[in-house]
Amino acid sequence: MRPLDAAETPEGAAEEREPIPLTPPPQGPDPWGVKRAENLITSLTGVLSARVVVTPLGEVSEIHVLTTNDQQAKQVVRNIESALMAQLGMKIDHRKISVAQTADVRPIEAMQEEAVRTRSKQRVVVFQSLEVRPSERPQRVLVRVRLSFAGREAEAEEQGTDTVRNRVEAAARAAALCLDELLPDNSIALEGATIIEAFDRKFVFVAVHGLGGREAQLLTGTCEIRESKERSAVLAVLDATNRWTEARR
Repeated sequence: MRPLDAAETPEGAAEEREPIPLTPPPQGPDPWGVKRAENLITSLTGVLSARVVVTPLGEVSEIHVLTTNDQQAKQVVRNIESALMAQLGMKIDHRKISVAQTADVRPIEAMQEEAVRTRSKQRVVVFQSLEVRPSERPQRVLVRVRLSFAGREAEAEEQGTDTVRNRVEAAARAAALCLDELLPDNSIALEGATIIEAFDRKFVFVAVHGLGGREAQLLTGTCEIRESKERSAVLAVLDATNRWTEARR
């Protein structure tokens, strides 16, 4: 009897049969050319964005595109198939291409900027400028604040002794005087302003009396000190009063 070869024995078969290794992806920032395909697709007319999904072996499994609604989805699919074949030699089954359409063709960045501008216009009072300079009287400073609201501006000046606490209070009082002028249906008066420390940072904390009609309320606001203490005092007053006046609109 002829002895069995190693390949014919169970043990030999176990030794000879090894799993076939998967082909590793090529090295580089874009191993399967996904970015090239996405850039090509987004260059087509009416395509706003594209995302190509591939398997671990580099086979395209899904293509998702967002387009304007001025082209039919079937035409978009045909354009994608033709472009991939002509430029990259890729033959894609049309069933792998998913098309979503939108009527808003603005980039997301433009939409975000518009939202910020809209929110800015809704602010009740806007800070315009602040000036702190020595007064003609010795050991005193003059603080001038200018605010605007609904196309109108108001400016107020306050004097105080040349100390940190008094400069902060003078800036807050000037801001309150501007608000009192800009908001005729509301009465604004400063209760006090001080500097506090919390979370290893310094803040200006203010208390303001707000009177609208028969309703009186003590309003508080804060602002972290980053540039100057006087500027933070003005912004703290706005932090307190903007929330109150917005709620009353």
